[in-house]
Amino acid sequence: MSVKRIKNLVKQLNEYRHAYYNQDAPLVSDAEYDRLFDELKELEEQTGFILSNSPTQTVGYYPVSELAKVTHPIPLLSLEKTKLISELLDFMKGQEVLFMLKLDGLTTKLIYEDGRLIQASTRGDGEVGEDITHNIPAFLNVPLTIPHKERLVITGESFIPTNDFERLKDTLRDGNGKPYKNGRNFASGSVRSLDPKNCIGRCVRFLPFNVLEGMEDVPFPDSRACKLEGLTHLGFGYCPFFSISGTGLSKEYAEKFIQELVSTAANLHLPIDGIVMIFDSLSYSKSCGKTGHHYKDGLAYKFEDDTYETFLREIEWTPTRFGEIAPVGIFDTVEIDGCDVSRASLHNLTFIKNLELVPGCRILVSKRNMIIPHIEDNLDRGRYTDITPPVCPCCGYKTRTYSRKTSDGRTVETLHCDNPQCDSQITRRFVHFASKKAMNIEGLSEATLEKFLNLGYLHSFQDIYHLEEHREDIVALDGYGEKSFDRLWESINASRRTSFVRYLVSMDIPMIGRTKSRILDTVFSGNLTAFEQAAVGDYDFTQLEDFGEILNHNIHSWFADEANLDLWKNLQNEFTFEQRKEETIMTKENKFTGCTIVATGKLEHFTRDGINDKILELGAKPGSSVTKKTDYLICGEKAGSKLAKAQSLGIPILTEAEFLEMIA
Repeated sequence: MSVKRIKNLVKQLNEYRHAYYNQDAPLVSDAEYDRLFDELKELEEQTGFILSNSPTQTVGYYPVSELAKVTHPIPLLSLEKTKLISELLDFMKGQEVLFMLKLDGLTTKLIYEDGRLIQASTRGDGEVGEDITHNIPAFLNVPLTIPHKERLVITGESFIPTNDFERLKDTLRDGNGKPYKNGRNFASGSVRSLDPKNCIGRCVRFLPFNVLEGMEDVPFPDSRACKLEGLTHLGFGYCPFFSISGTGLSKEYAEKFIQELVSTAANLHLPIDGIVMIFDSLSYSKSCGKTGHHYKDGLAYKFEDDTYETFLREIEWTPTRFGEIAPVGIFDTVEIDGCDVSRASLHNLTFIKNLELVPGCRILVSKRNMIIPHIEDNLDRGRYTDITPPVCPCCGYKTRTYSRKTSDGRTVETLHCDNPQCDSQITRRFVHFASKKAMNIEGLSEATLEKFLNLGYLHSFQDIYHLEEHREDIVALDGYGEKSFDRLWESINASRRTSFVRYLVSMDIPMIGRTKSRILDTVFSGNLTAFEQAAVGDYDFTQLEDFGEILNHNIHSWFADEANLDLWKNLQNEFTFEQRKEETIMTKENKFTGCTIVATGKLEHFTRDGINDKILELGAKPGSSVTKKTDYLICGEKAGSKLAKAQSLGIPILTEAEFLEMIA
């Protein structure tokens, strides 16, 4: 019976592999394939009976297309899989390892000689792949020439970013004439196309995860990480990873590293289906050996977003402080990863219409990347009717549908309440005013503010600073007393001493947060009047770095509103503004003048504001996130996703000590 089952499984899995790899049209889900694969492997181990064409003995697919075949002198095998973190920890054996994102695309090998790309190929079955050199010019980030004359062979993943796939997926069809179900199949169909024109415009990218040959001139040529980092000098990024000591790593810290990598993938729109753990030492890796299916120097930690069926009960509509009405789906509670989940953002009207969501329908719910609750699908399509509320659920004002273009070219519809006196919007504006980034008034929670607003104690921000007039009534409220009011009043008075930056942030001008406020603080030397005159006048804010037309419009539009201008002027009477320290921007040339610098992790010599002040002092600009425009990342202890993102973009990374030495 076991032998017969093995034969059936081999036949079944090979059919699935053929459809998956050669027709770009999978017949079953990854989870179902993995379940059958694991069953076959267990039966083979129990019986000792293994067929030569068993998928446990080979990897990938046998090329059957018209693309030229390429033999891999060094086999491109996969890694053994696990779903248990405990197995990762047991496997480390005290060695330093890399925790690296496992990208969900098509494994690709690039060969360079004399500084020029001479061949690109797919992995194929690990021994023989397909030549795809003709399609590489259509990739978005692969250099055709590099400043490196020695032979270089690298392997990595060809993929399409998740946001690009969402934009493009309905425009093309797979081998069966159906829309592509996922970005991996879309990437495979693009990369393996016979005509490069079919690959152009599909946003295919490549990130290396290993150097097979070359890069022997790096400081530590036996280090996998060092070689990958060395690729940044040649114009490549690389798959984000963490280097981790093999001794003393707990399950909790392993989970933390994995979670930070998953967050990085989400921020970078990288499609992933797991994490790779592999030894950093190349010589030790080689000593581990291999089977016909996988190398023994690492493990692939596989995870997937399990979906759970439940019923959508209602859609809750809540106005934000800027008037957009945010839809939230409320559904029967399901347990995911040990947590009860009963609500998830529905994002916008377009999302609701695309899934045809209505109360009462059966839905599939997941936690995206094990973090964010998300409605994946509607199992009862065909019942959709427009459920857009005609009036604001908070104030009854007529709603408005607004269409906008996203950065990736999609049209998205959102719902808005244009009533500036909407109670929900007012409450959220007060919450922002009292928040830590603005006036930092402890004790003024959303619930407290809502109560004070309903009781008529607050009508404007200025009323916060006169709450003592209502002291007698407030201390009589449930949950309040003399001591609690005294603590609140002390916090309110402490906020009276403030700065240009906090005051500007508290005004809640759209898109003016702490970073932009700091820049304006520098430009206008902390002078509120000078900034006001510029905003009321015709000052062109687009001349400032990273201030575009929309931001310029937002500032002038806000100050053109008479009520806002009165608030700006009158509220200043409640505050004492800290004397701004004169900037001591270094007049002599320094390496950082004009650069954008981001700091991450815990720094020994600086607070978060302190490091940003130092960056400004150097004539540079502090950044809040890592982008292609970032020139340097200063990295402290417990650095997270920003470090991994900088690594993937090839951005220079400095320790705090290196930074201090460079500015000494």
